[in-house]
Amino acid sequence: MDKNIVDGPTGETCLDLPSPYQAHPCGLLHLPRFLAKIKKHLNGELPASYQRNFTKGFDGFLCLHLGLDPERIVECVKSSANDAELNEELYKIFPQDLKPHVWNRKVVQMGTADMAKDKLKEVRHNLGASEREDLISFADVIDFDERKIP
Repeated sequence: MDKNIVDGPTGETCLDLPSPYQAHPCGLLHLPRFLAKIKKHLNGELPASYQRNFTKGFDGFLCLHLGLDPERIVECVKSSANDAELNEELYKIFPQDLKPHVWNRKVVQMGTADMAKDKLKEVRHNLGASEREDLISFADVIDFDERKIP
């Protein structure tokens, strides 16, 4: 098994994906994570536990924010030889105003609204972290699951 993939409470867990809190040079949180997941997917290395939400969840919400079909971003990754070329291709398809302040606020607050608190509580329970009141957003539980938060 890849040393960057471990068995976790919800299936295989990747330890080498960027945090949802990591920003791309364009300013958007989660974008480096989505790009890394795409690369793993294209190489046949994205575990099934990640496949079920691939291009959905945060990935899908990011694409919705950008007004893009996720497949357009997948195609940019597929056709780019390196990160510089990838960024060049992304900037061609991204809207002129990325509104990072709007998107980034969503990332850090997702799971904090009253309607989502029960789901967040369920996710924490599934991760064996029911008592962890400090995990207040879905980005937090992702980082906890991937051992970025002890």
